[in-house]
Amino acid sequence: RRFVCDLESWLIRVLGRFGVTGLRRPGRVGIWVERGGGREDKIAAIGVRVRQWVSFHGVALNVSPDLGHFSGIVPCGIAEHGVTSLWDLGHTPTMAEVDMALRAEFAEIFGLSPSS
Repeated sequence: RRFVCDLESWLIRVLGRFGVTGLRRPGRVGIWVERGGGREDKIAAIGVRVRQWVSFHGVALNVSPDLGHFSGIVPCGIAEHGVTSLWDLGHTPTMAEVDMALRAEFAEIFGLSPSS
């Protein structure tokens, strides 16, 4: 669970670099943003699995996807919440800027060099 929490912290810090407040929610994995009126949308997903002593893990940060592709997805099985992206929230970083932020914050959270 600590590893998942560290991944969440990493994504929250990256979002903060672009002026977005990412939030954890009890009972839900991933990062959420408040949209007003009690509405929350998922902006980042995390997946971790261990099978036969091999770990599989990944994160997905929505930067500028076609949100129409998410129309059939119910984030974390919670129908009243949707999916969003940095661009949908009015923040338009380039993928290179997001990549740099991911590398820098990864180094801070996990104690590694950004060039590793």
